[in-house]
Amino acid sequence: EAGMVEWLSALESGFPHWSIHCSSQIQNPEYDWTNDLSAWLRRLGANIQPDLHLAVSLRSFRAEHVSAFVGALIIGDAGKARNLYGEVSRYPMVVTRKLQRAKEWIRNQARGSERIGLLASSNAIRLKPEGIFVKQDLDPAQWFLKGKDDIRSSYYLEDVATEFHVQGLELDWALVCWDLNFRRTKTGWKSFSFAGTRWQTVGDHNRTRYVANSYRVLLTRARQGFVIFVPEGNPQDPTREPATYAAIYDFLRECGIEAI
Repeated sequence: EAGMVEWLSALESGFPHWSIHCSSQIQNPEYDWTNDLSAWLRRLGANIQPDLHLAVSLRSFRAEHVSAFVGALIIGDAGKARNLYGEVSRYPMVVTRKLQRAKEWIRNQARGSERIGLLASSNAIRLKPEGIFVKQDLDPAQWFLKGKDDIRSSYYLEDVATEFHVQGLELDWALVCWDLNFRRTKTGWKSFSFAGTRWQTVGDHNRTRYVANSYRVLLTRARQGFVIFVPEGNPQDPTREPATYAAIYDFLRECGIEAI
């Protein structure tokens, strides 16, 4: 979760005798988290080889360009995301303001034993009024492996898994629930953390990246496609301002994601 620099730090401190070969893309700003990776690579004597970059995702026959699309969305480049959206026409991505509609959509997409699941960020605290409790105990083995007749399984779309449960794992279809811990402002995406009774701005740069990366993980878990649920909020609840949720929804639509 701390970015590529942690791998380089581990190599420098624990494996100085290793010979290091890496892709030229390792110096992409998406990975550096404002650290000077070039300096790290020089100290480690790394051999830069462009051919080591895995340019094509093998997660799914449909998902070749999904990671690039999600990357553009997460950095806030709607124009780039919209252009990339045309490259993923076989990979359905939709957004809705109604949770029940999202559940109906994802159930209708799945065929046979294809696995579906409900996902949300670990600090998406104000999804609770929607019946989505990110702080509940979850047994990942039951969630990922039990069948359609078991209420503990992901198929029931009741228990929600966070980025910590699904990191490195996959579903066929994902229902991603978006909360105000990662929201659109006039200056771009901004990260928040819920503490006590209110949202608080995340000032630390690394923690800001953690929040952004949590949504990157959630949006890249599905082999076949995903639906995003953005709540409508509640004008009587200052922690669930409708206009703030609407700004998120509008940006997702601006990126090209279809509404249902």
